[in-house]
Amino acid sequence: MSRPAPVRSLRAWLQRLAGDGRLAVARPGIDLRHEAAAVANRLDGRSATLFPRPGGHPGTIVSGLVSSRAWMAEALGTTEDDLIAHYTRAAAGPMPWFELPTGPAQQVVHRDDIDLLKLLPVPTLNEHDSGPYISAGLMISRDPETGVQNVAILRCQISGPDRIGVLVLPRHTDNFYRKAEAAGRGLEVALVVGVDPACLLASQAIVPLGHDELEIAGALTGTPLEVVRCLTNAVRVPAEAEIVIEGRLLPEVREPEGPFGEFPQYYGERAERHVMQIDAVTHRESPIFHMIVGGGLEHLLLGAIPREATILATLRRSFPGVEDVHLSLGGVGRYHLYVKLKKTQDGEGKNVLLGAFAAHYDIKQAVVVDTDVDIHDPREVEWAVSTRFQADRDLVVVTEAQGSKLDPSARDGVGAKMGLDATVPVGAPPMKFKRIAVPGQAKVDLAAAIDRDADWRTAAGLSHG
Repeated sequence: MSRPAPVRSLRAWLQRLAGDGRLAVARPGIDLRHEAAAVANRLDGRSATLFPRPGGHPGTIVSGLVSSRAWMAEALGTTEDDLIAHYTRAAAGPMPWFELPTGPAQQVVHRDDIDLLKLLPVPTLNEHDSGPYISAGLMISRDPETGVQNVAILRCQISGPDRIGVLVLPRHTDNFYRKAEAAGRGLEVALVVGVDPACLLASQAIVPLGHDELEIAGALTGTPLEVVRCLTNAVRVPAEAEIVIEGRLLPEVREPEGPFGEFPQYYGERAERHVMQIDAVTHRESPIFHMIVGGGLEHLLLGAIPREATILATLRRSFPGVEDVHLSLGGVGRYHLYVKLKKTQDGEGKNVLLGAFAAHYDIKQAVVVDTDVDIHDPREVEWAVSTRFQADRDLVVVTEAQGSKLDPSARDGVGAKMGLDATVPVGAPPMKFKRIAVPGQAKVDLAAAIDRDADWRTAAGLSHG
């Protein structure tokens, strides 16, 4: 079976989804406050949703673009089974972008009297969110010293007509910002809304400083990403983007931002955050605004898949028997990790657990299982724990370790990690842990074996009296 062709714009992906019934179109006028998010959540994982003229706004919203692993793989031109390996190859072999003099993202330009809520249909998502949020925007920034870019999805609260409150975590954007602030300048940035799935996934890559995620986006589709330079700063953005908000993260300025519904399905707290001052807005004709509902499948999977690729590559460097990893949705795509291991010696499972905790600080619970267990099926993993794990010998607990600051059960991100080694001992007798199986079960042709029109009493030789 041939692989699907990768898509390179949001509109091309919408056309693909619409072609086989995976795009629902809402009635015009769905309310921007909560109702659009409610409809999107009801269809989450089944179809993407397009909202024309929401809340009387002339614009259009779309949600649920990549709310399944199969869709993500298809959009990248690969298969679900090869998705993590495909992502790993792209992260290891980035493809430099190609700059154009201009592109569709700059068809319409706004420089004066900018009012974001008049220009864009920005929704309010969860019940206690502090207001309208740009939840699917790529924040692209440049290192003030080297010019190398970074791409991240940061939560962005509309704080005024031309002002955005931004949660900047202590990662690459923050590194660039501190350099600019130390020089007494704001950090030039662009907030890009409405991009293809490759750009969305690439933005979540876990790579060292000095790696531009837009180059990973090109590698994911096998073609250099076309970019354009912003009109008011030197940031390069995807040429096919729907909307580009150009501006600066202001030095020495903090304003209240939050609460906001986050991926753990709790609210990120209100606090003093960075502020983006808008200098210009450019967009395509009739732009499409992408909305990610906090805590939904799209939110969880965009975080999970790049982390899986990074964790798998990290573990394999020390443990070549690691065959696959999976961040479960029950663990909000961040906190619970399942590892499939071809074990060669006793004690190896516990070492893999320790390696998993070191691979990413978000991991709170890890389970290592044998190769006969489907780690994408939580029931299979639970079965392995129930029959191959004993707490007094197979449990690993690490106290007072760094974790996620968004985990409400942690103490400012500090908490415990638990590892379960649910692998079979190397020297176990062959039949002790042999899984039961009925010969030929997988090959049974149910259509040939079952008579769906038969009357059970007649078939059993009983009278109808």
